[in-house]
Formats: sequence, structure tokens, C-alpha cells
Amino acid sequence: MPEKDDDEVMLPRSETVARYQQPPTQSDVILDCGWGRLLFAQTFADGEILLDELLQERQGRRDIAFYVDDPHVLLSRRPQQVFLDPSHTYRLDLDGELPQEQEAPFVIRALESAGDAVAINRCYAQRHMVEVDSEFLLSRRGDERYLHLVACDRSSGDVLGTVTGLDHVAVFGDPEGGSSLWCLAVDSQAPYPGIGVALVLELARRLKARGRSFVDLSVLYDNSEALALYDKLGFYPVQRFALKTRNSINEKLYIGSPPEEDLNPYARIIVDEARRRGIGVDVLDAEGGFFRLAHGGRSITCRESLSELTTAVAMSRCDDKAATHRLLESEGLRVPAQRRAGSAEENAAFLHRHKRLVVKPLRGEQGQGVAVDLRTPEEVEAAIATARNYCETVLLEEFVEGEDLRIIVIGFKVVAAAVRRPAEVIGTGRHSVEALIEKQSRRRQAATQGESRIPMDEETKRAVLAAGYDMDSILPEGEVLVVRKAANLHTGGTIHDVTDRLHPRLVDAAVRAARAIDIPVVGLDFLVPSPTEADYVIIEANERPGLANHEPAPTAQRFVDLLFPHLAS
Repeated sequence: MPEKDDDEVMLPRSETVARYQQPPTQSDVILDCGWGRLLFAQTFADGEILLDELLQERQGRRDIAFYVDDPHVLLSRRPQQVFLDPSHTYRLDLDGELPQEQEAPFVIRALESAGDAVAINRCYAQRHMVEVDSEFLLSRRGDERYLHLVACDRSSGDVLGTVTGLDHVAVFGDPEGGSSLWCLAVDSQAPYPGIGVALVLELARRLKARGRSFVDLSVLYDNSEALALYDKLGFYPVQRFALKTRNSINEKLYIGSPPEEDLNPYARIIVDEARRRGIGVDVLDAEGGFFRLAHGGRSITCRESLSELTTAVAMSRCDDKAATHRLLESEGLRVPAQRRAGSAEENAAFLHRHKRLVVKPLRGEQGQGVAVDLRTPEEVEAAIATARNYCETVLLEEFVEGEDLRIIVIGFKVVAAAVRRPAEVIGTGRHSVEALIEKQSRRRQAATQGESRIPMDEETKRAVLAAGYDMDSILPEGEVLVVRKAANLHTGGTIHDVTDRLHPRLVDAAVRAARAIDIPVVGLDFLVPSPTEADYVIIEANERPGLANHEPAPTAQRFVDLLFPHLAS
């Protein structure tokens, strides 16, 4: 058959959208969706042609043959090249009334700008989905075949989620009057619930307004949360199947989960990158995040981003926060005033000198035992007692206003930077502060595979009380309440990439700090007025930074480059 461009649908050139009400189905229809091509199997009379087309998939793309009637027959013809997608097809009939959505703090609209396209790809990257060229998305504005929608925060304008719809009538004159939903993705740090539901319903409304009879979607069989949601919205399963190629993107779908599936995200991101390079992986302790990587006679044991390349001396410098402080100060780097907790009188004098303090255990991680912005001697003494549950030696530190900036340095080069913001909730006018915190904590846990949650502890209660509320208060609609003072991700904080905006002086300070500690991989915690300004103080160094927190920045790639420079990408 003649060659055709991936972006072209097999329609007569005279066909127009105006004639799509009752046209006959076209043949061998293929639509480029940006992430790959969608092959409408019901338009292929010859299964061999369908398979041949599916196997023309480009590198880095994800083609799908959808609506396959006899997948077992086609699989028998290409068993080593294609596989049956382990997803259910769900359908929503559009002839009835759709659920009504309540007024929300976000609005759903069509893709409009290059900024929207960038934000869509950010959502895709967070969900490990194939990204789409921004020019492709922008060029499809106004194309009746595609509906690219985004959910935007009413106050900030930030894109919080996205969904794509395909109008089958506009694509190939579908006599069934169908449509389909693809690429539903919500920002993992979106502050509001219900964004995914709203995107699905708005897409359904727009397709219904066009006179479409149903909307289909494909969802993995084990995605119980999504299946429950679609069932609640009125979707029901239909026997429609999809075939995909055996490529690296789809590998997990056809080879099954590896035995070390219980690895946390910080180990998993490195292990996956190593396997992509052909590096051998031996998981030593999945629960602890220990694994060994080997290639060409070189073998290195790691615990997440901590490897044998980090010396015990460098690790101990990071582990002891007072030692880190002294070392960085001696190198001329800016650090806040600090001292060890002493008598109540000494502690009160340090507070009087600096007005506001941070209390932290000398050793510890994940924000445990840290109390921020303490203003009274009573608060300081209570925080010291809590911190001693984690380490007998406790530090007092000058509180410095600013944004919490984490900079990742690998091989003495900055590879990622992100502003970390403390956990916050947004009032609905109906829910108590405690209920809002619990809801937000569940969303953070789901978005981070259980790594981030908001503790319902004294530090959270203190932050709420300082804002003039208690846990039973009904937070007014739209009001933002910061419920933690520290921006640690493990206590519900969020992270926002600023790598491309980082001031050169901050880059220089981060590299100097890494060299002073003499550590090949480090996460440095700065406080800055803005990542685009030169002012800073460095408050901590983390010898085992969470690389997964900085996706899509290439942290895992640069880490594997460091371990195996002969395989550097």
C-alpha cells in the first residue's frame, strides 16, 4: 500500500467535517496523537495490514491498535512483536444526563498557548507518560478531531491537569457516533480534589454537545482507584481490546513486575535507568533500598542515591548538621547563626538575639523533630524536648525568611533545583481544618506512592493555631492555610522545578559546598528570597537526596553517568 504520513488520516481529500454526520466508515484509519499513533482497528479489513502498520512505530513513541475484534488471531501472527494490552475498555453513554459539578476553584478550558503545552508535558512527565511535542499540540488547536483540555487554577492561572478527547466522527466518519478519552493527567501537587473528575465530565459534555453517542477510555486492569472512579461516573466495561508493540516503554505491561517491585521511588528511578543502559541490577534489600549495579567488570553498591563513591568521611559531615555548618562557614559560604541547645537561660538568650528560631536534632532526616519559626522560650523548650526523641544533641538555629530551595549536585555539577513549599490546605467553607488536612494528606500519599503525608502532630497543630484557627475550625472557602512551617516533602510539602531559573551565584555556592564536603552526590538545602536572586544561606546537606522528587530533570541519568562514565548518555 502507498506510504502515508503518520499525521494524515486516510480520508478522501474532498471530505469535510460538515459531511461527518452520516458518512460511511473510511478504511485503514491512523491518527497521530503526538505520543504515538492510534490505529482504529475497526476500519482495517485486513489484519495483516493492521499489524504491519503497528510495527512501523517510531522510536520513543507508543502506537496503539484499538478496537481489535479478534486479538488472539492477530497475536498468533506476531507473538514476538506485539502483545495484548492488559487494560479494560470503559464506556460512558452520552444520551443521558451527566453528573453536575459544583463550583470549583479551577476552570476547564481548551489548550490556548505554548505555556499550556509546557504544563501539559509537565503533568505527563510526573505520571511517566510519553510527552508530546509542544508544536504538535499547538498546531491542533481548532482541529475538530482533537480536544485538548486543561484545568487551570482560577486565582493563579496555573495548569493543574489535562485530558485529550478524540472525536471519531471527525476522524473517520464513525457510523456509531463514538469518541474516546486519552491522556488524563493531574498535577501530582495540585491543591484541590476533583480535578480529574471535572476534566472527564467537561470532555464528555463537549462531546455530547457535538452529538456523540458515547465516550470510551482504556484503563489498566489493576488501577482500582481509577476503575472505582469511572464506575461512579457511570462508565461500564465493554469488550474492546488493544494491541501494542513490545517496546521499552511498554515493557512492564508484557513481562510482568520484577521481583523487587517493592523498591521505593528513590531506588526504583535509578534501577530503571540502569536497566535501560544494559547495566545489571541485583536488589540486595528492597525494603531498605539497597541494590548492586554491575557492568563490564565494574560493580557498585548503592542505597538509593548513596553509593560507594561517597566516603564515610563525607557522609559523616552531612550526618552531623553542626559539622556541616562549620565546614561550609569555613569555606566562606553563608550559613545561619547556630548553637547547641543548652540551659533554658542560654536558649532564651539566643532567642532574644535572633527573635525567631529553628530547633532541630543534630542528626536525623525527613524533617523528623524539626520545629520552625519559634518565637517564645516556651515554644523553644517544648521543641527541644521533642527533638531529643530523635537525637540527644539538639541545635538551635537562626530562623531565616525565604523560599526553601533544594539543589542537587552530581559530579560537582548542578543537575536540578526545586523550590519546596510547606503543606497547605484550601478552605471549602464546609470542611474543618482537620478534615481538609486528612484529605490533602491522602492526595499527597497517592501522588507520591506513600512517600509524602501531613502528620497530625504537635507541629501541625502549632502551625494551625499560629494562623488563628484550631483543628475543628471551618476554613472559609478559598482561604489558603499553611499547616506546616517546614517544607519537607515527607511531611506533605510540594516541590516546584526552578532549574532553568537558578541564579549563577546559587549554582556556584552549591558546587563550592559539594567540593567543601568532598561528596559526589548531594542535596543542598538553601533559603533564598528567590531562586533568581543571589542572596542565600545554606542550612543542610543531604548525602542521600531523593532523585525521584526532581523528575523530569535527568537526575537518575546523571547519577548513572557518575557511576559508569563509560556509558554516559
